Order: sequence, then C-alpha cells, then structure tokens
Amino acid sequence: MRIVQLIDSLSAGGAERMAVNYANALASEIAFSGLVATRREGVLKTDIAPDVNYFFLGKRRSIDFKSMRRFRSYCRQHQVGLIHAHGSSFFTAILLKMMLPRVGVVWHDHNGDRDNQSKWQNKILWLCSHFFDGIIVVNQRLLEWSRINLPVRKIVYLPNFTVTDTTPGTTLLHGTTGKRIVYLANLRHPKNHEMLLEVALQIKQTHPTWSFHLVGADKNDGYAKQLKAYIQAHDLQETVYLYGLRTDTGHIIGQAEIAVIASSYEGLPVSLLEYGLYAKAVVVTSVGEIPNVVHDQKNGLMVPSGNTTAFLDGLVRLIDNPILRQTYGAALKHTIDAEYAEEVVLSQYLQWMKQIC
Repeated sequence: MRIVQLIDSLSAGGAERMAVNYANALASEIAFSGLVATRREGVLKTDIAPDVNYFFLGKRRSIDFKSMRRFRSYCRQHQVGLIHAHGSSFFTAILLKMMLPRVGVVWHDHNGDRDNQSKWQNKILWLCSHFFDGIIVVNQRLLEWSRINLPVRKIVYLPNFTVTDTTPGTTLLHGTTGKRIVYLANLRHPKNHEMLLEVALQIKQTHPTWSFHLVGADKNDGYAKQLKAYIQAHDLQETVYLYGLRTDTGHIIGQAEIAVIASSYEGLPVSLLEYGLYAKAVVVTSVGEIPNVVHDQKNGLMVPSGNTTAFLDGLVRLIDNPILRQTYGAALKHTIDAEYAEEVVLSQYLQWMKQIC
C-alpha cells in the first residue's frame, strides 16, 4: 500500500494529531507513508517521524491550480495509491482525484457535531462524497449519520489511538504537587471552559489548595478574553492557570492528579486517550464517543454535558478519595491499552483498507 495522510494544517488539534499518528504508525507497515499539509504548517510538524515522507502544499485558496499541479506531481513521483483525507481536506483530495482518477480517496470524519447537522448543511461534502471510496468515523453517531446522509457503501468506525509522548518535558505546572487538575483543550467554544471556571470558583472555597491547569491554543479571541476576564473578576489567578499551546503533553499530564473534559460535543478526544495512557482519574462529559470509553464509576466519572453541579460533585469525590483516583486511573489505562492502542487500531485499519486499495 502507498498511502498519504492529507490534512489542512499541522496546528494542535485532534484531527491533525491523528493524521500525524497514522502517518507515523504506517511508516513501518506499508510500502509508502506520506503526509501532506495543504494550507498551514504548525507545531505538530516536529512530531512527524523521519521515515514519513512529508510535503507542504501551501494552498492559498480553495482552488489553487499551481498547488494542485504540485500535488499531482508529488503523487505521481511516489506512486501514491490512496489519499486518507482528514476533516475538511476532502475537497483537496477530490480535486486531486479529478486530475488522477486512479487514486483512491478515504475521508476521515472527526467532527463530533456533524450528527446535529442536516445533509443540506453539508452539501459540498455530500457532492464530494460521490467520489469517496470509503469513510472512517470516530464515533457511532457519526457512523449512523454517514450511512443515512452520504452515498458511500464502505463506512467504518475506527477509534482514535494515542502513543506515548516522547517530547522532552519543559512545562512546569504551578500549584501544589499532588493537587492539580489538568484540562488539555484549545480555548474554543465546544470545550466549555466556562463551566470549568464555575467549578473552579466553588473548588476554591472548599479545597483552596487545589488548582486547575488549562493547556491549549489561545487565539486571544472573544472566547479567550471572556475566560481571562472571569478569572480576573473572581480572583482565580492562584487557582486557574493558562499555559497556551504546549507540546510536552505527557510531561504535563504526569504532573496532575485528575484530568477533565468539559466539552459540549466531541468526536473521540485524543486528550482522553492520553489521560488514560498516563493512568489519570477523569471527570468527563457524556458526549460523542466518550461514553464508550469511560464507564461511569468503573474507570472514571461521567456527567451530563453542561451540568455544573454534577461536574463539581464528581471532582470533589475524586479530590477527597486518593484511593478512588488510583483505582479509576488504573482501570482507564487498562481500557486504553486494550482497545485504543496503536497496534490494535492499526490492525483494524489495515484490514479495512485491503477492501479499498
């Protein structure tokens, strides 16, 4: 097999991380593993393995003839047989297929909110999907949505997978050792940091030595400014810490006792898999594929999305019970190792790809 992962940018995000993970994992498994970034590079470029063939397309507009000719030349040179297009990069993949009809296209949907949308809200996707050879989705609800709304026969659910972070640790978290709560999520709407700040305000009153550590890209937009204003207005500067974008996620998670996800919707967050990989106790919202990973009161605590009281109660329960934290963390690690490890998912991927290539 000769497969290229296609992604619009290499900024820190779930779809971008999975494009890199797949390219790296496939490098030792197939004849050719490439990764093409169409519009922007980013911090994840440094995570691309040396044996992955990387190419930056540098598209300036949706239809950029010069860039597409370069992409065609790249695929011809390396005899690429299939494009694995992540997220919105499917449009570029279809343009290439019009130029090189022999190249197959598999689309990977990471958008956890798509099942709340209609087919007509995705009309460009629907049109392009007539040229897809297959679709991969990251949760069961997206599987059902694709089967109903898109004219593609070969559709499969494959979970995201995670790998041990080897980035040298440089980030030192503030606060008291053994009393830190971490949230890995870019500062943007569906991650619902607002609810977490409300929880932090309550925790400050009842457990003042505990602290929250928010790690993720900060565009300093309206959303981020609103969070910072809340922290300032409620005197949470010694309770909530913002770190911006960091790449040493393993080192960061290792400094925390509890890890959280507060999102209002998700696909399958890579951060959850990372939390489990490092055996952290979690409090998470029941969105996307999360309920199939975290089994409430068995390997973590799960609460309804947007329920601040339930989220607070879950955190307090873990804060007050270190044995429970250890038990849940070990159980979540067992789940991740058994079902979401690289070798497990990659085996399923390659078996399915044999039907496509």
